[in-house]
This record gives sequence, C-alpha cells and structure tokens, in this order.
Amino acid sequence: MADALLDAKSLEHLRLILSDVDGVMTDGGITFDNNGIESKTFHVRDGMAIKLWQKAGMTFGIITARVSNIVDTRMAELGVELVSQASRNKVASAQEILDDLDLAFENVCYIGDDLTDLALIKLAGFGVTVADGASELKATANFVTDAAGGEGAIRELVELILKQQNRWEETISSYTN
Repeated sequence: MADALLDAKSLEHLRLILSDVDGVMTDGGITFDNNGIESKTFHVRDGMAIKLWQKAGMTFGIITARVSNIVDTRMAELGVELVSQASRNKVASAQEILDDLDLAFENVCYIGDDLTDLALIKLAGFGVTVADGASELKATANFVTDAAGGEGAIRELVELILKQQNRWEETISSYTN
C-alpha cells in the first residue's frame, strides 16, 4: 500500500465511504457497441471490499456525474443503496447523503480520480485518490492508493481503513475459519 502517515486513531471516525465510479471503480474507459450500448468493467475484489465494508457495519455509496444502467445493476448486486447519478455538484450530493444519515464530512472517506472530485476530497475526513488520479488530487489527498482505478483501489482502501480500525480480522473471520 502507498506510504501514508496514519495512526490507528486517524481513521476511527470513518463510517461512510463515498466513491466516484468511472476511473475509480472502473479503469475510466467507457465502451459503446454499435447499438450505443455502454459497457464497463468492475474489479471483483472491489465488490468483495464493499461487501466486507458493509459486513463491518459501515455504509458505502457512490456519487457520479454520469448516468449508467450498468452502475445501477452493479450497485444493486452489491446491496449499495446510496447511488447518486447525474450529480452536477458532488459536494451538494454528498451533503444530502450526510444529512439523511446524520453524519458529518469528518465521518466520510471520499475516493475520486479527477477534478470533479477535488472539492469532496478536500472536505472529506479522509480524502483519497487512485494511483492514476489527476495530479491535483494527488497533491491534495490524504492517501493515494497503489492500485489504479478499476484495479482494486476500493479493496485497498477498505482493507487499509478496517485494519487501522482494528476491524479487519473480525470482518474476514468467516473466510479464514
């Protein structure tokens, strides 16, 4: 994992991960077939990470500027109910989610990859970008993953936070016994 000066208490307050989709949960490529049907590739270990995060009693959600049926399908498959698509203002979208959950920005980890994510990375209690994120995000984020977008960055992030919260072993215990 990328070098970061983290102590066990620095991530204790996190209860919610909000994520961009394209460039974080996917490699950023958007493919259309001859009929205009869009496809995306999601990394299976990111899906497992989301399930582990939920198993630990935490909440995961997405905020994306684009609209895609594929995103709805994948999030439904993972049991993710916080799905904000067509967001023109990601900070406002995040604030609505926080108000509904009675949380503050300090309780949020936000992960993004491009300039539309910069303000949320600055506001979040733990702002993260992927290895191939925009340089402005890398200069601002609290943490930069070793993994590029679509290559397990969410898994790396979830594992980091749960280990820092001393919840990793308990969360994965059903897989290790």
